[in-house]
Amino acid sequence: MEAAATPDVIGETETNGCDGEDGGGIPIVSSSRWSSCASLGKASVSNVLGLSNPSSPTMASKCDQSPKSSKLSSGGGGPRYKLIVEGDIQLCRLNHTRTIVSKIMNSKYLRRWETHHLVLGQFAISSVTPQGFMETPIPYSGIEDVNVISRWDAGHHYCIRITLSDGSLLLQACNSYLRDEWLHSVQWKRHVFRYERLLKNTRRPEVLIKEIKNMVDLSLKTPIQDESIYQFPLDLVSSLLQENVDAIGQGAHEQIIVALAPLLENNHPTQEICDFFSKHCKNSPRSQIVIELFTPVVHRILKHNMDFGKYPRMRTFIFEYLQALSSQNDGIQVVQSFVKSTHGSFSTCPHPRVLPNLVAVCLAAVHNYYENRRSFGFLRNDSSLDINEFDNRLLTCLAILTTISEFEDWRVPLAHLLQSIPFPDEALPHDVFLQKLKPTIRNIGDDKRCDVHLAVLGIREGKEGWFDLYCPGAIASDDDNQLYCVMLKRLIGCCCRRKKFLVNNFKMIGPWQLLALRENEAAMDVLCAVLEYEVCDNSDLKMQIITTLQSTSQGKAMYAALCERQIQLRELQQKGGPRKLTLPSKSTDADVAKMLSSGSFGNLECLSLAFTQVTSACAKDLIKLPSLRYLNLWSTQFGDAGLQELSEHLHKLQVLNLCETPVTDKGLCCLSSLKNLRKLNLNSTHLSALTFEGLKEKLPALQECDVRYTDAW
Repeated sequence: MEAAATPDVIGETETNGCDGEDGGGIPIVSSSRWSSCASLGKASVSNVLGLSNPSSPTMASKCDQSPKSSKLSSGGGGPRYKLIVEGDIQLCRLNHTRTIVSKIMNSKYLRRWETHHLVLGQFAISSVTPQGFMETPIPYSGIEDVNVISRWDAGHHYCIRITLSDGSLLLQACNSYLRDEWLHSVQWKRHVFRYERLLKNTRRPEVLIKEIKNMVDLSLKTPIQDESIYQFPLDLVSSLLQENVDAIGQGAHEQIIVALAPLLENNHPTQEICDFFSKHCKNSPRSQIVIELFTPVVHRILKHNMDFGKYPRMRTFIFEYLQALSSQNDGIQVVQSFVKSTHGSFSTCPHPRVLPNLVAVCLAAVHNYYENRRSFGFLRNDSSLDINEFDNRLLTCLAILTTISEFEDWRVPLAHLLQSIPFPDEALPHDVFLQKLKPTIRNIGDDKRCDVHLAVLGIREGKEGWFDLYCPGAIASDDDNQLYCVMLKRLIGCCCRRKKFLVNNFKMIGPWQLLALRENEAAMDVLCAVLEYEVCDNSDLKMQIITTLQSTSQGKAMYAALCERQIQLRELQQKGGPRKLTLPSKSTDADVAKMLSSGSFGNLECLSLAFTQVTSACAKDLIKLPSLRYLNLWSTQFGDAGLQELSEHLHKLQVLNLCETPVTDKGLCCLSSLKNLRKLNLNSTHLSALTFEGLKEKLPALQECDVRYTDAW
């Protein structure tokens, strides 16, 4: 038994655990200014979005009513505590009866301490072992006060007192920090119980708003650090809005939003609050609350949200916010300014989740637009329909996609996200949709990077892509075919100058000839490539292509250059020359080209470029060797692009050494077309086990394959 002084016997002083509390222990909130507007000042938010006159006197007065907070922490720099839900602690129960016997029993010499594992539940404090002093739980409704006992006996015990109607419960911790942790945890649980009961039974809007402000202020000032501290007010307000949303007027709408704003700096709004915010954006799109308070909330969601599939109403709120921005003066420019602000001023956006979240919002909104369009009975191409407020929702989405495509770092993932054409079928014949989407597809199709411009092709063989949709005569084509020509020029001038690409698109030979007659350079280049790679077997069609090229001065010059290359090719492929050739180390692509242009190599069967500095660029020269059967590319920088080109032309190849080259599954899959391949060295490459199994099935002549130091080993 441990002796200790009692507050009822010894007249010690007490310190209230929560400053500014009334008799019931609920904080008295002073109305302080909150002008940070959730980490972005009013002027800065408006400047970012390109708006003038950022705030009105009405808005300023509303912001003044919200508690001041730039961080979700208490005002001082004191210690922080965890929220205790359960734990072991010593306790003692004191009765406040005034009989002599009770005073003797409560004296420090006869006081009995018990150790209990207390649980701070939703409605009461209880013990895991309900016996002794904790035989019955202590409801929060019966607690009158919770405070620290600041002076004790010489033993320096750290106690808090929970004042009840019939006595007190003393909790004794082993140090002052643990004592204060219990103090603030009990106080918080008591406040949670009180606000749940109070707000759910309140029907007067002014009382409801006042108590919500007090609750938010309490969450911001408590020294407890726990997600539930800031989530509880949001969850409670969500349940209230779900039950009383129709009874809350417009003025109360705005006051509740202002009150919740500080909590949303570091927390996502709940689904019900998202509905509440969406309704405000629809009903009052030009309200300053949309600009000043919703902007930082939307910024945070875009930067940190991981899955809109779980939170569809959050996605709806973001789009309604963007739609509210579009209703401002110069609306589309305001939306574009917002998108640029989410990217930041750096060349690379520091937040990788912003792009996929923005695209997800736009795609969902486009699908929703055409679903509503069907329900309203609109025709697909009714030119008599004006672009009204309903159509502005579509224009907002397409303006966002266009702005995204203007950033180089965002263009790569955007191209991959749009490669599968993730839009409803009704969108593709819709003139407004196709015209407004053109800038986005143009930015993707004209990008110099292969990862980007290749995304205009189908996501897999047999699947149409944007290149097919905008080709002459297709569903999205127009009279000038400018977008198609831009994509064609970039593809044929880079990684698609290959026989496979020309064969797959040979159905476009008629439109290519028409474009060439109209002096389109890209179409002329394609026709020259068709002749060079012998894609066409029909002699009459060949003569027609030649006639088309010779009908313009530029085409005539391009055909003359092709003929010169063909003469050199025939000289190269004439019988004669060495049967084996080994280039010295440090040879480059230019050296290979110069060597092969110096004489006849029609008899060349064995070529070793091992340990040279050649790359995939030399493939255009290697494919001109008709008799090549052995090719050694050991320890070179020959990659996937070159391997894809070799596999389309060197069908006599029997031995191929790719040891220590940077080839991957993307290029190695193409080797399945080399049916005569007998020996293959893939040592120390990026070969996977799955690709290796596929090659073994598709190469019947393969006798030996070295896959050491690969994933297939």
